[in-house]
Amino acid sequence: MSRRRLWEGLRPYVMIGPAMAGICLFVMYPVIYLIYLSFFKYNLMNKAKSKFIGFDNYDQIFTRGDFYKALGNTAVYTAGVVVLTMAISLLIAVWIGKKGRLNAVVQAGIFTPHIISIVSVSLVWLWLMEPNLGFLNYVLKGVGLPASPWLQSSRTAMLSVIIVSVWQGIGYYTLIMVAALQSIPTPLFEAARLDNASKLQVFFRITLPLISPQLFFVLIIMTIGSFKVFDTVKIMTGGGPNDATNTLVYYIYGFRTTNIGYASATGVVLMAIIALLTLLYFRLLSRKIHYQ
Repeated sequence: MSRRRLWEGLRPYVMIGPAMAGICLFVMYPVIYLIYLSFFKYNLMNKAKSKFIGFDNYDQIFTRGDFYKALGNTAVYTAGVVVLTMAISLLIAVWIGKKGRLNAVVQAGIFTPHIISIVSVSLVWLWLMEPNLGFLNYVLKGVGLPASPWLQSSRTAMLSVIIVSVWQGIGYYTLIMVAALQSIPTPLFEAARLDNASKLQVFFRITLPLISPQLFFVLIIMTIGSFKVFDTVKIMTGGGPNDATNTLVYYIYGFRTTNIGYASATGVVLMAIIALLTLLYFRLLSRKIHYQ
């Protein structure tokens, strides 16, 4: 009996042990080591010259103009991607939310960009946005509009990167919202029709409140993902032109060999920014979420 009781007490910890080991090894340890490296002047090419410098890396971060430039670019990218993706995904979800064979085919098709490698997506859009031979400028010229420099101009480069990210992510978030819309009880809409409620009233007073948990989830994960954008910028623009698309993660990547300590300190700051944004979302929006 004593062995049985001992096993009953240990079994939950044994069951979660592998998962906790993975979290500690691949999440907690890298975070702790990142914070540790942020207090050093660490050169990967010459480790002998590495030394402890305390908070000097953090002091340097907040006195460099290029950090604020990268932070501003990241904020613009995040705002553009989050707002456009959520708005377009919600509109498409409302459009294809009704059950039917055609809508099922559309749902499968719209999800396809999400499962394609971002490298392939970026390379295709590089061709589409080519200023001289690209398909997008060909269409613009065909309808009598001037061609756009797209990725070659600091004025349009960030917008171009946002367009690519929105195009790839719409399908995934649309399916989440479609599932949320289909989970709303039908009698609520029938009662609204009996009360002669308009479509806008039904949408804002019934539909949006009842899918608010899913919208809140999408808002959180999209914000975190957008702040960590790297691959699209790396492939399409390399942070240019004139650092117009140099985001925080790409900015950190630029110090991967010359100053690991400074890059680590910037990574800690990025982690803190994401944590603060997430906390702010929960403080401001959690009370407005309507759970069924």
